[in-house]
Amino acid sequence: MSATAEMTDSKPGGRGRRVILWRHGQTSWNVERRFQGTTDVALTEAGADQARRAARLLASLKPDAIVASDLQRAANTAAELAALTGLDVSHDEGLRETYAGAWQGLTHEEIIAAYGEEYAAWKRGEPVRRGGGELETEVADRAAPVVLRHAEKLPDDGTLVVVSHGGTIRTTIGRLLGLEAHHWESLGGLSNCCWSVLGEGARGWRLLEHNAGTLPEPVLGDDD
Repeated sequence: MSATAEMTDSKPGGRGRRVILWRHGQTSWNVERRFQGTTDVALTEAGADQARRAARLLASLKPDAIVASDLQRAANTAAELAALTGLDVSHDEGLRETYAGAWQGLTHEEIIAAYGEEYAAWKRGEPVRRGGGELETEVADRAAPVVLRHAEKLPDDGTLVVVSHGGTIRTTIGRLLGLEAHHWESLGGLSNCCWSVLGEGARGWRLLEHNAGTLPEPVLGDDD
């Protein structure tokens, strides 16, 4: 799913800051549909190519800062943007993917076979420690403050790029938008090396783009 939404002037009432949450490039476990979690899996050659292509687009937005998960798939994705912009990358383990205990390394089919009810409860939006790991709210508790701390350092109208993981990005967006946790799944997933954009408005953060792979376009007359 790719959607363009609410790309309007977000400056009135706020500082006009923008946060781009960028998922890492493809890994071999992504291809095999294995739950990665905090396992440190490298990018594939295709994933590195995705990162280089996306970095060229994101560099044109002239970001002011980059912060990334310290897992290599995210750190190496971020490095492609750093090479084009000259910016340093801050690495923070708070941006790692959800720790999923016994689920990590299993394919989705294996998870459903061994942990079917747990998997179904998670998909229903119930608080579940997948594989005995973290709750989604706990992921948001550690990741959202990292994003806010770095966003606070931005100049007015500044742009922060956050390089992280699909589940962590979804929970962070949900938290920053003030959505109840059982609604976070409705945001949908991010494809490898796609991104979502939050903009600062008078009422707080707004979702401007979700699962985007091209540069954002203005929304004209979004209320009609």
